Amino acid sequence: MKYALALAVLFAVPAHAQDFGATGGRTFSVDLGVGAALRPAYPGADDAEVAPWIIWRDAGFGPVGTAPAQGFSIAPSFGTVGKRESSDDAALTGLDDIDRAYELGLRVSYGAGPVTAYGSVRRGFEGHEGITGEVGAKYRTELSDRVTLWSGAEVVYGNDDFNNTYFGVTPAESVTSGLPASAPGGGLNEAAITFEARYAINDTTALLGEVRYGKLIGDAADSPVVQDEYQPSLRLGVTRRFSFGF
Repeated sequence: MKYALALAVLFAVPAHAQDFGATGGRTFSVDLGVGAALRPAYPGADDAEVAPWIIWRDAGFGPVGTAPAQGFSIAPSFGTVGKRESSDDAALTGLDDIDRAYELGLRVSYGAGPVTAYGSVRRGFEGHEGITGEVGAKYRTELSDRVTLWSGAEVVYGNDDFNNTYFGVTPAESVTSGLPASAPGGGLNEAAITFEARYAINDTTALLGEVRYGKLIGDAADSPVVQDEYQPSLRLGVTRRFSFGF
């Protein structure tokens, strides 16, 4: 219910309110929206869950309505990781439960024509207190005035705290679960390819979809906790573009 209310408030703003004092000079613009994500229930899971998708996209400085931003841009980065409960899967019996995690950090990107390279770093709260993020690049293809496609690739990393939270097995958990003890260090834990599509309903509102196909790598892939190395996800949402003038 609260996500439906957020959607109603976000898109009830009149169209002329998109340009907050911008008069044609430099502005900060961002696509904000909400949607739903079908994703692995936890890192390494072989089953999926439906979760809310809070969209913060194409943030950066430039002329009003320009997306994605060209040159360097810095913007907040947000993320969530689903909770993991041993009662949900027989393969997790004996392992400690992990609360849902919320992540907050920064994303740096560089746009040059149709190519955008990016890197992000986030710190976790509640479910994990580690550091994670992505490094990758996307290529934009304009099929028409309304339809835009992106294809990309990225790698995901986590520090010791992050990787041990989701892919490690403590000696105590090894006794209760029967799984071998494991303590993966920090480093890359996933590689992924992504395909995104955006359909512009009008100048400020769009439908957005993303298919992501990830594969766990390194120590994460070898973890006894992992049920499936392949981690596909699907996200669908609606966005509205906001610009703030200086």
